Amino acid sequence: MNAPDRAAPTAGQGAASNAVPFIVMLITPLFFSSNLIFGRLVIPEVAPFTLAFLRWGLAALALLPWVLASRTAALAWIRHSTWLWLVLGFLGMWICGGVVYFALGLTSATNGTLIYTTSPLIILIIERLFYGRTVSWREFAGILIGFSGVAIIVLRGDLLVLLAMRFNIGDLMFVGAAIAWALYSVLLRSRPSEGLDNLAFFGLSASAGALLLAPVALAEFLLGEPMPVTTQAWTGIGGIVLLSSLLAFGGFQYGISRLGAATASIFMYLMPPYGVGLAVIVLGEPFQSYHAIGIATVLTGLVMATLKSPLRKRAPVAN
Repeated sequence: MNAPDRAAPTAGQGAASNAVPFIVMLITPLFFSSNLIFGRLVIPEVAPFTLAFLRWGLAALALLPWVLASRTAALAWIRHSTWLWLVLGFLGMWICGGVVYFALGLTSATNGTLIYTTSPLIILIIERLFYGRTVSWREFAGILIGFSGVAIIVLRGDLLVLLAMRFNIGDLMFVGAAIAWALYSVLLRSRPSEGLDNLAFFGLSASAGALLLAPVALAEFLLGEPMPVTTQAWTGIGGIVLLSSLLAFGGFQYGISRLGAATASIFMYLMPPYGVGLAVIVLGEPFQSYHAIGIATVLTGLVMATLKSPLRKRAPVAN
């Protein structure tokens, strides 16, 4: 007797499958936002590049089993794409890790957050110029509305705060970090399509970042910069590795592979609302009216920019 034919997926199953990347990307900014909570515990006790090195070195070790399981494909990709491997580590882990932690000691979180959240706009410009990506009016308007919501939260509902801001070298570092994050996001589309799953590829990226961060971390150690010695410091580092690194970057890479860099990056506008929520729940900070207005504006922009996507079947982004 012939085996029964495999049933074709129903329309409901297809819709559920298409919804998974959006669900992942709704949660991923929450993991990124946890970096703020853990960072408040760690940054005063650990030198910035040492913190970034420990973050990505430990993440690479955690992902080592997946890299070893795909070692043939991993080694082949590193041999043929050595520069891309190192560039991804430099952009995503060296700049958006060590440099960002260093910049936080030179400028305010308000300035840094406002500057950093311009990366979705930068991604759209890069993909439009170099990949010929079409940007719809709905998507562009949604991104602008989302950024307005971020600005409301960061400026505490007072535009006069923007006029009183003073920009310094730390702010310029955040400009560089925003550009680096945009380039990192776009370059992820160049990841190999066969032989390496998301976790294995993420392990390779983390290892490149740790490799590039190691010399600066060693210099900080030799210069007597703060090193982690307390339980609080190592608890914060553990949280950064698990939530802010493994889950956050893993979810983001998955989102890019399914939705594309520009669409996945739009969800990063949820970081300020999530950050506010964590600050209220974990740190006991007050919830203000401008928080509610900003969160509602962010969600409006997010829905406007992505609402049409789940309603139609999207092909995976070409690698």
